[in-house]
Parts: sequence; C-alpha cells; structure tokens
Amino acid sequence: MKKTQTKAFASLVCSVILLIFEVWAYIETTGFRVHKRAFVQPATFPQIMICGMFIFTVVLFLQSLLKVTRGMKPEDPENEISASINPFTNRGVAAAFFVIILCVLYTYLFDKLGYVLVSACISVIIMFLIGKRNFIVMILVSFLVPLIMWLIFYKMLTVNIPMGVLQPLRDFVDKL
Repeated sequence: MKKTQTKAFASLVCSVILLIFEVWAYIETTGFRVHKRAFVQPATFPQIMICGMFIFTVVLFLQSLLKVTRGMKPEDPENEISASINPFTNRGVAAAFFVIILCVLYTYLFDKLGYVLVSACISVIIMFLIGKRNFIVMILVSFLVPLIMWLIFYKMLTVNIPMGVLQPLRDFVDKL
C-alpha cells in the first residue's frame, strides 16, 4: 500500500491546510478595532482560540509527518487506507458539504431575511438531513427555538439581532 493512501498522510495534508487557515485567521484578527480603556479587546478571544488550534494542529502535523516519513507498523491504525472524501461516493461527505453550503447561505441571508426565519429554515433542512421525520416537531422546534433565543437576546440582553421580513414582530414586541 502506498503511503499517500494512509490515514497518516491524510492527517498530514489536513494539518497543512488547517495551519494555513489558522495563520490567515490570526492575521485577520489583527485588523479588529482596538477599544481604548478596554482590557479585553474584540480580537482577544479569537486569537486565543486560534493559538490553541494552532498548537494542536502542529502536534497533529508532527505526528503525521513522523509516521509518514519513518514508516508504521502494519497493525498501526494510522496505516489503514483513508476514507474517501469524494462527495459522489460518500453520502456523509456529501451531507457535510451541503451543510457547509447551508452555513454560507445562512450568513448571506441573515441580514436580508432575519435571524428567526433563516435559522428556522436551516434547522428544518438539517433536521431532515440527520433523519428526523416528524414534521410537526421539526417545524415547531425550528421556529420556537430561534424565536425564544431572539426574545432572550433582544429583550433581556438588549442585543439587536436583524429580523428581516419579521420586523413587524419586533415592533409588536417593542410595544409590549
């Protein structure tokens, strides 16, 4: 079996891609606005998380590099053939790509349609993908959870979340 078909090689490639992404993400956080007289800046938490991810990714990279270059014992789990990430042959990978596309769509539609409506629609789709088939429960949960979350954030925590086409609902809540 070729080394390029092993799980260790797949981990090596993934770690390189993650390292590139983490460096890019860290560079992006350096452009966040700095608030004077604030001990914790907007970039602080993302930078801490990125540094933690970077450390674990470096460990994965080094372990994978050692296994690929030095060789592995036949019984080593990392010496097995890696699974295919071809979305045409692997339904789980296809579903993962679809969820990624949904997340991109979510961010695009968030301001236009509003938090409650977009979250409800995406939730119904994801619940259907994971095998839920009780449509009444799916629709109730998908609409009530974002609506309750919006109420908590808007009324109790005073966080202004876009409502999009449901702006009349916000106006109604403001009158209460």
